[in-house]
Amino acid sequence: MTLVTRPRLLLVEDDHATTDYVRQGLEESGIDVVCVANGTDGSQHALSQTWDIVILDRMLPGLDGLTILMRMRSYAIMTPVLFLTTMDGVPSRVAGLRHGADDYMIKPFALRELVARVQVLLRRSSSFQHTTIMNVADVELNLLTLAVTRNGEKVLLQPQELKLLEYFMRNAGTVLSRKMLLKDVWHMDFPVRTNIVETHICRLREKLGQDGQPLIHTVRGSGYVMSA
Repeated sequence: MTLVTRPRLLLVEDDHATTDYVRQGLEESGIDVVCVANGTDGSQHALSQTWDIVILDRMLPGLDGLTILMRMRSYAIMTPVLFLTTMDGVPSRVAGLRHGADDYMIKPFALRELVARVQVLLRRSSSFQHTTIMNVADVELNLLTLAVTRNGEKVLLQPQELKLLEYFMRNAGTVLSRKMLLKDVWHMDFPVRTNIVETHICRLREKLGQDGQPLIHTVRGSGYVMSA
């Protein structure tokens, strides 16, 4: 007999009508939903329990949703986060995505689309659940503990640097364009002028060490590739 565990989702939303609407739609899709109505409790739940996905409003009593997300990422909690908010300006979306959000939806919204986006994030996070250790040359990434080593020596990375390294390792040997990195690592699929890719790659190269063999190479006119 196989025991099937339903995904657990944390919804931090202070509008009761929206909460009931979202909870009903998600639970009908086979997802267990825990609802919290303010940012202070939402932060406590997000940091103290294990979730398969978190949905955050941006404007909340107590702590705002962006602060909750930043706290999660500062503790290297890489649970997928989807913002569901009325803050629809490009600066708001960019701020959310830059700080580690995995998706961003604007209110009012279609419930079917929200459910579909949640299911995509769940598939994306669970598709690699049986792979716990990744290796490229002498670099090792433990996906459970988020520990990184090079030649046995520990490498300390910030959350976004970890995401970038994981993306390179999953696509080792493939040339990745700047547009691909912005879309898949920072989830910026709209035009934006930023040097965030170059800055993070520079930091990642430095932290992986100058003594070892270079692993992240620039392919002029095309992008970057991770290979020995």
